[in-house]
Formats: sequence, C-alpha cells, structure tokens
Amino acid sequence: MADWDDRTRQSFGSVPRAGGDVASRTTFDAGLRKYMLSIYNYMGSAVMLTGIVALLLAMNGMVNGAVLMIGALGSLGIVFAMSFGAQKFSAGTLQAMFWGYAVLMGMAISYIFVVYTGPSIAIAFFATAGAFAGLSLWGYTTKKDISGWGSFLFMGVIGLILASLLNVGWAFFTGAPIQGLDLAISILGVLIFAGLTAYDTQRLKNDYQHLRGTNWERKSIILGALSLYLDFINMFLFLLRLVGATRN
Repeated sequence: MADWDDRTRQSFGSVPRAGGDVASRTTFDAGLRKYMLSIYNYMGSAVMLTGIVALLLAMNGMVNGAVLMIGALGSLGIVFAMSFGAQKFSAGTLQAMFWGYAVLMGMAISYIFVVYTGPSIAIAFFATAGAFAGLSLWGYTTKKDISGWGSFLFMGVIGLILASLLNVGWAFFTGAPIQGLDLAISILGVLIFAGLTAYDTQRLKNDYQHLRGTNWERKSIILGALSLYLDFINMFLFLLRLVGATRN
C-alpha cells in the first residue's frame, strides 16, 4: 500500500503554513479530524463485523477446515487486490471489498472461540483495544518523525512470516514445534504490530495534507482503515497466543 502513497505524496498540495491564514488552518484541522474519524469508524466497524461473524460461526458449530480455508485464502486474495489494484478500483468497489474482507477474516479467525476460553479472549481483546488506542494517540500527537520505522517494521513482518512457516514445517515433520520459537514469535508479533499502529497513524495523518480534495481522499480512508484494522487484528491474535488460556 505504499505505491499510491509515494506517488501522490509528490503531486498534491501542502498543508497551510503555520503563519498562514487562520481560517485556512482551522479548515484544514477540521478536515483532518473528519478524515481520521472516518478511518477509525470504518476500522472499528470492521473489527466488530469480524467478531460477530466469528462468534456466530462458533455458536452454530460451523467452525471447520473448509470455513477456515475459505476465510484465510479469500481474505488474503482481497487484501492483495486492494493493495495493488487500488488505482483501478473505484472507492465504492474498495469499500465493498473492505467489508467482504472483514467477513472473510471472521471466518478465518473463528477458531479462536473453539480453542481459547471466553474470558481469555475478552482479556486479550480489551488489552489490545487499550494498547491500540494509546499507540494510535501517540502516533497522532507526537512531534517525532517515525517514518523511518516503516522499513524496519516491514522487515519484521517478513521475519514473522518466515519464522511461522519454519515453525509449522518443523512441527509437521517432527510432531512438535521448535521449543521457544512460538513464544518468541508471539512476543515479537505484539511488538511489531504495536509499532505499526503508531507508524500507520502518523502516516495517515501526514497523507491527508497531500490527498485532501482529491479523488484519492475517499480511497485513502478505506485503505487507511484496512491498515489499522490489520494492525489491530494481528496484535490481538499474537497477544491471544501469548496470554490466552486454551479449553483443553
């Protein structure tokens, strides 16, 4: 999702100067608040939709291999399509894909209601919500430029994926995961997506000055909501793996 960001960053207008017109500054600030609120509304609604779908599937005994596979592969396909096809899709199409993604993710993570106890899921969720709120607020208000975190955090995500695949492969051939690796993956996963929460919040805030009033503004709201949604869901899942109590 960095492609469109880098291109538009070079071609659109800039934020009013600090010493410029007060009315322009006020208008800009009001637009920024509306822009960010729209992102959080989309993101929060998607998290709620994902949770409802996952819970309903678990309550009705519909959590099985087919449902999990459809959810995992379908959501992966949509996120790649949204990330790399944002230019050719309309904002309405991206919005429909975003809600479809939330539903498919509900299918993909419905297993948590079978594997983990209800109280541990609730604890992990509210802990994630609190951490997300604090980190996002810090990313929005800090004067420190954390744009340099992007490459480091991206490499961290790649490392998590490779380590997870290695652990799964080892468990498949030996019957047991690599000792201590699962714990390390969970801890690093929480830390990496915590960092991405602050990074993405600041990135989205800075993007507004380049995107406001353009055709990309509505698209960027949906893509921004997707970024924060992924940060939240992944931080929650890694935290649940770390502290969650299983049913057996």
